[in-house]
Formats: sequence, structure tokens, C-alpha cells
Amino acid sequence: MSEAQEIQIGQQQDAEVRKEMGVYNDRALQEYVTTLGLKLAQVSERPNLPWHFTVLDVPAINAFALPGGYIYITRGILPFLDDEAQLAGVLGHEIGHVTARHSAQQYSRATGAQLGLILGSILVPQTRPFAQLGESGLGLLFLKYSRDDEEQADALGVKYASRAGWDPAGVPRMLTTLARIEEASDNKGVPNWLSTHPAPVDRVQKVQSVVQQAASGAARFTSDRDGYLRRMDGIVYGDNPEQGVVRGASFLHAGLRFAMEFPPGWDVNNGQTQVVAKEPGGNTLLLLQPVQQPIGRSIQEVALRSMDSAGFRAASGGRTTINGLDAFVGTYEGALQDLGRVTVRAAHIALDRDVLLVAGIAPQQTYDRVEPTFIKSINSFRPLTRAEAEAIRPNRIDLYTARAGDTWQSIAERAGRGVIKPSTLAIMNGHAVNDQPRPGERLKIVVSG
Repeated sequence: MSEAQEIQIGQQQDAEVRKEMGVYNDRALQEYVTTLGLKLAQVSERPNLPWHFTVLDVPAINAFALPGGYIYITRGILPFLDDEAQLAGVLGHEIGHVTARHSAQQYSRATGAQLGLILGSILVPQTRPFAQLGESGLGLLFLKYSRDDEEQADALGVKYASRAGWDPAGVPRMLTTLARIEEASDNKGVPNWLSTHPAPVDRVQKVQSVVQQAASGAARFTSDRDGYLRRMDGIVYGDNPEQGVVRGASFLHAGLRFAMEFPPGWDVNNGQTQVVAKEPGGNTLLLLQPVQQPIGRSIQEVALRSMDSAGFRAASGGRTTINGLDAFVGTYEGALQDLGRVTVRAAHIALDRDVLLVAGIAPQQTYDRVEPTFIKSINSFRPLTRAEAEAIRPNRIDLYTARAGDTWQSIAERAGRGVIKPSTLAIMNGHAVNDQPRPGERLKIVVSG
């Protein structure tokens, strides 16, 4: 792949990434990350690429690179970095994937058709709302790198950070924190930086030798923890109400003013264009998404045409109302990649000028068992009053100085039940989960909306 082709792919896919994931609405933070990124890129082997750095409005812990110099970091990873040197390590690592042409090599290994599938699979094709459903989530765009590629990107991240004046020890500290996140995660399926950047246990040790070389005989390095913490003050943590928020088993959308309940205990993944809940240990799914460009004069016509275009045959159905909203609820038969033959209980619901789809999907042999669960969730769909919608606030990062007697448990309880786990607070602040905060230590905490 030529450099011109790399840049062309980056330009084309940048628009898709921005559309699907959304750009975090904080101009000062965007400029801050861009300034750091450009400083790192200028000391790399490819300073003349048209480098772009973007903070995505995504709660997942991730960062990734496209060919041609397009680097993305999610707002979800930022609170888990403890200083500017660690941020430089993440950005330098992703720059390394571009300068070493790892991302270009991944793409050039695919045929044109496969490339389109890989890059397009994060999007929900408008005419096939269930395509790629079995792998729904934010991890689809990211191609896994080999261990050698990862170790090379680690080393390049250290080199770029130290050349630009940041403490290269930020890289192993950052890797240690992200490894703790993976270890403590209840949901190993949540896409994050380590799931797309495999981290063998010896990776932290291997990068240490590179850090020692970079640090030997060098001038003073900066980490700027205080400055970094000030940048994190007020950043949204978790879901953004503009895309809807998950509160326990409830999903609430302030913009469209509706709410619904997913089954308790199911894993809920709130993406930019759809929400998917998955039964633990099973292949049973519940999907919520808008119907794009609905065609039809009635809700029944919209529903049948939409499902037919997606390859699903109506077995039964009828027009009804759900909590005062015009709806068509039907049962459909069809097939999905990775799931085989499935039965779908789907409700198309008219909400002002929008049509929303709530669909329970199960393999045919298990559908009867879960049908009552599907019906209960579908029937929970309800409009929100203006006051209810305006009351939905995001959780945010706040700064706090630890006092004598503070524990992660006591700090987490102040944020509100279920907002953040004590172990997550510890990891967020660079501690092992069995450590406790030190009196006088400046901490990132989470406050409820």
C-alpha cells in the first residue's frame, strides 16, 4: 500500500468513525490532545503525514489508529490515565502503529471486499438492521496486531514520548493500569484497548529496558500530573445522555425522550446507533435502534417492509399501542450470521417523527423460553416527560483530596450506589485494587449526574 493510499483510506474512514462514534464536545480537550499528538508525531519517522487526533465520545476504554495518520482516543480511557506522560505513551503507541505501517499492513492483507466488511461492520447497514448483530459493539473496527507489532509500537511510544520531553516511564505505568482494568473487568466482552492490543504478561517487563535506554543521560522529563488532572475535571464518565444512558437495567434517552427496561443481569452495550443487551452465557439478544428512513404510510407497513428488507419473514403480528404509542408487534423468522435460524419478536414503535425498533432475537430452539422476557421488555417502552428527560445528567469526573480514614469504598459510596466500583476508583488513580488512598493524595473521583 502506497502512502497516498494510506492517506486516502484514513480520510475515507475518518468520516465513518466520526459519524458512528461521535466526537466529544469539548473544544479545549480536543485541542489539548491534538497539541500533544502533533508534538509526538513531529519527532516520529513520518512527520509529514497529515496527522489528525480526535477524542471520541465513547465510554469504552480504547485508542486506535487508521492508516495515513488518523489517531483516535476515547474519552473513556482518559480518566484511567494518571498524568500527561501516560497520555503521551498511548498516543505515541498509536502513532507507532502508523509509522511502522502496522495498520497499513493489516489493511493490505485484506481484499477490497474484506476491507469494506472490516471497516463497515461497525456500522449498521441501513437496509439490514441485524447484520453483524452477533458481534455488535465498538470493537469491530479494530484489527488485532501481532505480539511483535505490539512490542514495536510500545518501543516507538517510549521513543517518541522521551524525544518530545515526557517521562518514558509513563508507558509501562499506563500498561500496568490497563492490565489491571482487564483483570478486574466483569465483562470480558466489552471492547477495550487491551482486547484489541493483546497484552502478554511480559510486555510491561519488556518495555522497561527500552525505558531505561531512553532515560539514560537525558535531560529532565515532564509528567505534569497536576495539569493533566485539571484537564480531566468535569469530563463525562460513562454514557452521555445525548446518546442515551444505561442506569442499571434501564435505558433512558433524553434527546428522544423515552425509556425502556432490559432484563436484569443482561450485559447492555450502548453503541452510537444501537443498544444491544445479551443474556449472560447465551446467544439471546435484545436490540434497540432507530429505523432509518422508514417507508410506509402506516406503522404496520413500515414494520413489514423494514423486516422484509432485512430478510425476515413475518409469521404473525398486529397493530397495537405500547404505553400510548402507536406500534406494530410481530414475530418473524430468519437467519443471522453466527446464530443460524432465529425467531425475532419485534416491535416497531412510532415516537413523534421517529420509528424505533425493539427486537428480541433468539435461536429457534430457545425462543419459547425467552419470549416472555422479550414481551416484558418491549412492553416497558414508554415516553418520558420533559421534566424526566431534563433530569437525566451524565456522571462526571471530579477532583478530590483524600483525607485520613478515606477508603475507595467510602469514596465510591459518596458518588451514589452503583455509579462506580471501589476497585475501579483505585485503578483509575494508579493503585492496585488492594491499595488504599493516601491522605493528601489528589484523586479523580466520579460524581453522579
